[in-house]
Amino acid sequence: MATIPGPGAHVLVAGGGVTGPAVARALLRLGSTVTVADGKPAAREKIASEVPGIVVADIDGHDPSGYDLVVVAPGFRPTAPVVVAAEAAGVEVIGDVELAWRIDRAGAFGAPRDWLVVTGTNGKTTTTQMLEAILLHAGVRAVACGNIGRPVIDAIGDDADPRVLAVELSSFQLHWAPSVRPRAGVVLNVAEDHLDWHGSMAAYTADKARALAGELAVIGLDDPVASGLRGAVTVGFTAGEPGPGQYGVRGGFLVDGSGAPVLPADAVSPPGPAGISDALAATALAQAVGVTAAQAGEALAAFRVGAHRAEPVATVRGITYVDDSKATNPHAALNSIEAHERVVWVAGGQLKGADIGPLVARVAPRLVGAVLLGLDRDEIADSLARHAPDVPVVRVSSGEHSPVSPVTNDANRSVGTTGAGDVRVSGDADAVMAAVVAEASRIAEAAARDGAAPVVLLAPAAASLDMFTSYGHRGDAFAASARALGGAS
Repeated sequence: MATIPGPGAHVLVAGGGVTGPAVARALLRLGSTVTVADGKPAAREKIASEVPGIVVADIDGHDPSGYDLVVVAPGFRPTAPVVVAAEAAGVEVIGDVELAWRIDRAGAFGAPRDWLVVTGTNGKTTTTQMLEAILLHAGVRAVACGNIGRPVIDAIGDDADPRVLAVELSSFQLHWAPSVRPRAGVVLNVAEDHLDWHGSMAAYTADKARALAGELAVIGLDDPVASGLRGAVTVGFTAGEPGPGQYGVRGGFLVDGSGAPVLPADAVSPPGPAGISDALAATALAQAVGVTAAQAGEALAAFRVGAHRAEPVATVRGITYVDDSKATNPHAALNSIEAHERVVWVAGGQLKGADIGPLVARVAPRLVGAVLLGLDRDEIADSLARHAPDVPVVRVSSGEHSPVSPVTNDANRSVGTTGAGDVRVSGDADAVMAAVVAEASRIAEAAARDGAAPVVLLAPAAASLDMFTSYGHRGDAFAASARALGGAS
């Protein structure tokens, strides 16, 4: 087993953001000497004030060769200069999750915990929240941590001493955590995402698969990539009829691997196949630490999905506005759109190298309009022109973002704005979103006069940081704009 840094060890913590303070505090508790390096002066000042006893440095040009260990924040790529320099000098590079695992296995912060790891391109946070709710309802001392918000290393140092950790892990965190062997782990699904970071789909999948390296591997059978993964002991779940030993839906009920009923399928929040799959995955993980099907069902019946995850935020003149800002890639947007029959799609942002074409081709029959914003709006507009030429498309931009190019399909020429389906706005990202919602409302109300009312759905299929501070900021701006429409409820 890999050792943990102790008294006398000199550790470099690369990145002073979300995980940096937690890592620094844990290392100081172990008796190590800690230097935190970050490229932003404000971040250095903040962590120096929060964690007395550390040294802070500018990461640009910082030499890692004199350290015993480098602990990087999850976002650091393997090609980052500090990583390359450390490895060239023979200094081990790990992430905060790997450090937490080593400390936990060594019993340095109390008896080792049971780790239940959740990963996948989509559904991680909802599944982790469901899992925590099930564990707590069953009387298990548990806490959700990891990519969901609270660093794992903080959770293992908690005075409340949780015995089970519901750990959401991103592909970045798993890449830097090669030793983690959880009690049980799930890969919900694997679709194109973060390929600019990992370099290839194969590398991305391999990092996700690290969640299955423990005692029990749980896989999403409805996903073509996840269904092919295996662990020492493997069990699968499906939103359809399960086979022997599988979790699934039978007779309108979610059932566990033994066929025991969990809860009615129509009682799951969020509704639809994605919510059902998340609930089954959470149940399978919880049963790995002794929770019963009945206990899982009781907890899931009371569970409600968190903000920005298929959350209805307003109803205006019969049109429902749904915030799924967390749908930051095409696979997540697909699940979101397919939960509705008629959709005015609000999309755009940073596609991160993902191909939007297959999504647009599949959901085209459900779309009654699309309103696009953000860095890669033109790429989405081009796909709509190819695969859904009769769908009206409006692109909204401000002077602070790149200019739009002409749209080719005739449906877009009828919008009557500043260009062929283009709206320009003076102002910040919130002002752009207000214009987006106004355009979506206009399209939706026109469509409602010709048939069933569509939903206006924010399912961006893209990251938010080109315009907004986070996907939460994007969702809040959408919700505020919808509620500001006349007659909102």
